Amino acid sequence: MDTADSLIPAGIMPSNWKPVIEPISADKIATGDFDPKKHIQYGPPSKIHTMKDLSLPEDTGVSPTAVSEPFRLFSTDAIHRMRAEVLSKDVWNKCQYSSNLAQCQLRGFAAKYAPFVYDTWKSPDTLAIISKIAGVELVTEMDFEIAHINISVKSDKQREEEVQAFVDKKAFDEDEGIAGCPWEDDKPIVDWHTDAYPFVCVTMLSDCTSMIGGETALKTGNGEIVKVRGPQMGCAVVLQGRYIEHQALRALGTTERITMVTSFRPRCPNLPDDTVLTTVRPISNLSELYSQYSEYRLEILEERVRAQLRAFRENKRDGKKLNVKAMKDFIRQQEEFLAHMNKEMVEEELVTMGTIDDSHLLTAKDNEVKTKRKRAK
Repeated sequence: MDTADSLIPAGIMPSNWKPVIEPISADKIATGDFDPKKHIQYGPPSKIHTMKDLSLPEDTGVSPTAVSEPFRLFSTDAIHRMRAEVLSKDVWNKCQYSSNLAQCQLRGFAAKYAPFVYDTWKSPDTLAIISKIAGVELVTEMDFEIAHINISVKSDKQREEEVQAFVDKKAFDEDEGIAGCPWEDDKPIVDWHTDAYPFVCVTMLSDCTSMIGGETALKTGNGEIVKVRGPQMGCAVVLQGRYIEHQALRALGTTERITMVTSFRPRCPNLPDDTVLTTVRPISNLSELYSQYSEYRLEILEERVRAQLRAFRENKRDGKKLNVKAMKDFIRQQEEFLAHMNKEMVEEELVTMGTIDDSHLLTAKDNEVKTKRKRAK
C-alpha cells in the first residue's frame, strides 16, 4: 500500500489542493479483506421516489424505482480504505480520464488496483441492499464500471471566494425581495446526461459537513427540475439513471467532492438491457470496455437461447406443435439485441476521446443546454 505522502500524487492534483479528509499513514489504515459485518453500516433511505413521482411513464426502465433519498451504507473505516486505493499513484497515473461532461474521472481501476473496492461491490450483501432499494435483482454491470470516480477539487482561496459569492447573492436576493429562489449552478461537476447503464449507486467519499449544494438535479417527465440532496460521507443514493436525465451540481464550502459511482444491470436475462456506450466510450480503454461488454451481452444471449431450446424440446417431447409466431418473435428480439450491440461497438478509429455528444439524452436536445455549450466554445 502507498504511504501517506503518495496518496495524493505530486503533479496530478493542483498543488494548492488540501484534501478534506487527511490521508492516513499506511501503518494506521486497517488491512484485510472486505467484511460486510464490519464495513457495511446500512440504514434504509427515508424515501424511495418512483418513476410515477417524477411524472415519467411507469413502464419506463426495468423497475418502478426512480431514485432514493441518501442512506447510510458504509463505515468510516471502509471509506478510508476506499480513498487509500482510489488516491493511489497507480490509479491516478493510469486510470484518469476527462471529457466535456466532467473534468476529472477515474475509471476501470478496481479489478487491478483496488481489491477492497472491488470486493465491496461484488459482495452478495452489498448487492442485496442495492437490489432491494432498486426494486429488482441487480448485478454489477461489468468490472470496468465498478467504482467510477468523479472528482471536483479547489484551493482554500477558491472555496472562500465561492462561499462569499453565495452569501453576497443571497443578501442581494433578500434585498430585492426574491429570497427563496434556489441557487442555480451554471458550472455543474457533471453536465446533463443519462447514464450508460440501468442503475447506479453513488457513494460519497468526502466529508460534506460544511458543503453547500452538491445535489443531483433530475429532469421530470413534465420538464421540471427537482433536486435530491447529496449524500454525506459513507452514504449513498441509488438512481435508475439510464432513464432519467440528471446532472451533478457543484458543491460550495469544501475543497473537494469525490463520489464513487458503480453501475448495475438486472440479473434476469429476460429483462431489457438498454445499455448504451455513448457517454463511456470517449472515457474508456476501448479494448477492455468492448471485451467486457461483449462477454456479458453474449452471456445474456446464451441464457435466452438455452431457455428457448429447453422449452422447444419439452414441447416437442410432449407432442406439441411448434408455435411459429412465438419462435419468430423470439428470433426478432435477439436480432434487435445483436443489432443494438453492434451499434454500440463503434470502431476505435471513429471514437473521439474526451468528447461526448448529446445523443444519449432522452429529450430532443434541450435548446437551452445546446446554446450554453455553443457559447462556452
